[in-house]
Amino acid sequence: MNIALGTYYAWSVFVPALEREFGWSRTQTSLVPTIDMVMVASMFLVAGFLQRRIGPRPIAAIGGALYAGGLLLASWTQSLPMLYLTWGVMVGAGIGFGYLVPITVISKWFPHHRGLANGLAIGIFAAGSGLFGPLAGLLVERIGWRATFQILAGIFFVFTMAGAYLLKDPPPGYTGPARKSTGAGHPGAHHVDVPTAQVLRSPIFLALWVAYALGTTAGTMVISQLVPFARSAGLTAKTAAFAITIGAIGSASGRFFSGWFSDHLGRLHTLRAVIMTSMVVTPMLYVWREDILAFYVLLFFVYYCYGTQLSVYTALAGDFWGTKYLATNYGLLLLAWGFAGVMGPVLGARVFVSTGAYQYAFFVSAGLACAALIILSIVRTPQPAAIAQTPAMATGNVS
Repeated sequence: MNIALGTYYAWSVFVPALEREFGWSRTQTSLVPTIDMVMVASMFLVAGFLQRRIGPRPIAAIGGALYAGGLLLASWTQSLPMLYLTWGVMVGAGIGFGYLVPITVISKWFPHHRGLANGLAIGIFAAGSGLFGPLAGLLVERIGWRATFQILAGIFFVFTMAGAYLLKDPPPGYTGPARKSTGAGHPGAHHVDVPTAQVLRSPIFLALWVAYALGTTAGTMVISQLVPFARSAGLTAKTAAFAITIGAIGSASGRFFSGWFSDHLGRLHTLRAVIMTSMVVTPMLYVWREDILAFYVLLFFVYYCYGTQLSVYTALAGDFWGTKYLATNYGLLLLAWGFAGVMGPVLGARVFVSTGAYQYAFFVSAGLACAALIILSIVRTPQPAAIAQTPAMATGNVS
């Protein structure tokens, strides 16, 4: 399911061909991933409400149908509005419905290893672009972008329907596999299920929302502009396309390894470390963009930091507010990622159009990461009693 859905990260592969054929500007094509991410975040929340009523399998099937259908219809694009409606609205809505199910279901099956389990599920999502991005690039060169969209639509329909069929919640009363003691440093789950209305009134939710939005902006900016940025740095078409694979490996690694680390080192410690890293490597990627080895290494870490946040914030929501309302609680938190999905691509495209280079976009992204780090430095893990009784920010132990 997630391999198929995650291939949307390879959007930049199609940008040069679309701009050549239709004469669209970078700002116009950059709006597509922005629409995608807004739809993902908003439909994630809608799907969360529906999943509690009709179960995970129908929601996943709806997501797969919308995703594959959007790709297929996009192959007949003749105008920007049609591209925005198909690859933007339909594909984004499909991801929102489909992406919700694996991470909420797996959180329920492995409540004591939530970081690792979510890291696996979300890491596979990031791997999709690494597997299918280079293939899509080759197909675009040989058979054109329209036929490539149609082929991918067929493949991904099969993937998503098979994934939807296999997904189900654990039986009532299920408490997960036996948990091994990992010492006092293990963050642990509080086993308190907090309703979404109460979560919304919590200052800690607002703090996490803002930090999530600011911290992921660097990743969304680089993802939306990766191939054009790489080409502007002097990389060949094939070398630039390979950068998508490097980025996918970095993002998948961050989601998996940092998810596992957070089970043992603490969610907040892990987030602070990767956002501090993002502050450093994002501007360095621009400065050393012409050194191919440094470019790939720094790109890996930019994506690693981005992927980490998607994995660890998911587990953090389960730790803080339980799994019963996770679909809607994390759905609201994920709107922050949707905000970054608007800010990042617009920032990259506007800066490039205005200055002819990406320099200021990379340095501004580093500044936003710094702001996220400051916010996370004052957040504390709420105590179970505090979660159950009051929405106010807790002052318990640092996780």
